[in-house]
Amino acid sequence: MTALLSSLVERDRATLMHPLLPEDRTDRTVLVSGNGVRVRDADGRSYLDASAVLGLMQVGHGRTELAEAAAAQMRSLACFHTWGTITNDKAVELATRLVSLAPDGLDRVFFTSGGAEGNEIALRMARFFHHRQGHTDRTWLLSRHSAYHGIGYGSGSVSGSPVYQAGFGPVVPDVALLTPPHPYQRELFGGDDPTDFCVRELEKTIDQLGAHRIAAMIGEPVMGGYGAVVPPADYWPRIAEVLRRNGILLIFDEVVTAFGRTGRWFGAEHFGVVPDILVTAKGITSGYVPHGAVLVSSPVADVISSGNGFPIGYTYTGHPTACAVALANLDIIERERLLDNAVEVGAHLGAGLRTLLDLPAVGDVRQLGMMLAVQLVSDKDVRTDLPPGSTLRVADALREDAGIIVRTNPHSLIVAPPLILDQATADELVVGLRSVLSRLGTDGVVR
Repeated sequence: MTALLSSLVERDRATLMHPLLPEDRTDRTVLVSGNGVRVRDADGRSYLDASAVLGLMQVGHGRTELAEAAAAQMRSLACFHTWGTITNDKAVELATRLVSLAPDGLDRVFFTSGGAEGNEIALRMARFFHHRQGHTDRTWLLSRHSAYHGIGYGSGSVSGSPVYQAGFGPVVPDVALLTPPHPYQRELFGGDDPTDFCVRELEKTIDQLGAHRIAAMIGEPVMGGYGAVVPPADYWPRIAEVLRRNGILLIFDEVVTAFGRTGRWFGAEHFGVVPDILVTAKGITSGYVPHGAVLVSSPVADVISSGNGFPIGYTYTGHPTACAVALANLDIIERERLLDNAVEVGAHLGAGLRTLLDLPAVGDVRQLGMMLAVQLVSDKDVRTDLPPGSTLRVADALREDAGIIVRTNPHSLIVAPPLILDQATADELVVGLRSVLSRLGTDGVVR
């Protein structure tokens, strides 16, 4: 370890608070540069970024076009708000661009700085929409177990994992969690068809709470943090029909799935469903600056913006530099046909990862576009997870032994590379995963 790296690690340990850092870990991987699908640490070692940071680096690392777009905008108008009657040219251009790309019916845009902020706004919009129409009892929010929608108090309350709520209470009230449509976890449905089960459960929940008390249901079209869980094709159409019939708004959390991750501009396009509110972030700028956009249907936008307008805004709503970077990012995605690449190379990578199913600890492989997951199990017959902490140890081994960075949840390795990935690098990724997973026992130990 060089003196500089040693100093960086020491100062990191002394000053920087990391999310999800076990107290017994003193090591650090200090990244200093990136190019394409790879990043480099302070020791000069290269890693294949198979996580696209956190599923957001659509166009790859080191894109000078985005740096130049930011610099040019900073020289003209670096920052201003969009409160009241004030606006800026880049916010107008980006809103127009997003509406042109979005599913028909999503005609209005509210800018944020990220996904959790976007979901906070979406939940507020849903409750406010009903309140403005005199339906003040419509406060309940429906979500799913194991869902992830952010760590704000509202977004964290509809995130279906206790880790985001334990010790942080009281959380936002009036939230009900439903069963996620995870076909691989067949024990969730008691032998029934997953969609039939989930629709009956939704209808029962509506009957119990009363449709007149429910504001909205929020869900990812494809569940990202849960492990690229693609629902059955009829799940969202049937869920949406029940919600519409009961006057309940549908919010799609597309923080991960938007802007090409699934091979379409928006994940909603795979299911033929247009939500009332659609939340985006991450890939809108490929992470080069924080930004997000909430797309809203005109019927909802007209109600919540009537009178003195929607009463909520952020300091950085419509930030011109973020909007300029987003426009340049969308240009790259279009010019380089990255949606097509996500479909073609994603399918190639998915086929490669499915060859890992011959390994004892690999139970399932899921793929839609460039959104993939490898589910690890201790017993394939009963589909039980590996012991707690196993996926984190596998990720450590992948980084140290194979130079591959992936994201994990308790049962899966989440593989979501930049959309610029080529087939040769996809093959390299499969080889690297096999080199580690072939040494993984069903006890969760990499030997």
